[in-house]
Amino acid sequence: MNNKEFVTKLAQKCGQSVSETSAMVDALVELITERLKENDQINLSGFGVFDVKMRRERISVNPKTGQRMLIPPKIVPSFRPSAKLKDKFKDTEE
Repeated sequence: MNNKEFVTKLAQKCGQSVSETSAMVDALVELITERLKENDQINLSGFGVFDVKMRRERISVNPKTGQRMLIPPKIVPSFRPSAKLKDKFKDTEE
């Protein structure tokens, strides 16, 4: 499902126009991004937790040349689904 399809379905479920719903989705993504940049954690009850994690520095090897490179540490966004969300997928695995 792409963004346009998602916004259209969400607009139908909420009884809003597509343009209003699109603006809300954009605002939500922008707000989550801002909070993550400030190393804040966002907990959406029943859905999951958005947070940031620090990736340690590591050594990588170029397979073609064999040259070793040091990859510096960096901060990356992370998502952990809630137990409630995970439970909904347990029935579909079988």
